[in-house]
Amino acid sequence: MASTIFEHTATDIQGTPTPLSTFEGKVMLVVNTASACGFTPQYKGLEELYQQYKDQGFVVLGFPCNQFGAQEKADEQGIQSFCELNFGISFPMFAKIEVNGENAHPVYQFMKKAAPGMLGTQGIKWNFTKFLINRQGEVVERFAPTTKPEAISAKIAELLK
Repeated sequence: MASTIFEHTATDIQGTPTPLSTFEGKVMLVVNTASACGFTPQYKGLEELYQQYKDQGFVVLGFPCNQFGAQEKADEQGIQSFCELNFGISFPMFAKIEVNGENAHPVYQFMKKAAPGMLGTQGIKWNFTKFLINRQGEVVERFAPTTKPEAISAKIAELLK
């Protein structure tokens, strides 16, 4: 079992395998996203956090997922266009993945084990579940989909110190 997120690779939204060690030394907020969800407006807050802290060593990583109410039906090109046109997303986005079940992406297997949800459950409950990762690649905290990005700002700032 991996000890940090940096031991994993994920395919970016253009189809290029990306070692997450690319982000070593950065504070990361990893989010499973969807384009047709009630929480989709959080893209705006995620981009604002990214813009606010990116020069201090912070990055948001978006992982589209269609496992919750089939709210991410588009292909990668459609997802990228939607994010750019509607929210001006400039943080790294990845190819669509599964976050639960036997085909859950290894990044999500790692994060869910490191930071279980309510009552110790590992499953992701819905789109826009967020994981805060420190500069050493360790999961610091898991946030519910209802947690707005701006509510995480102080914790990000603390990790960036």
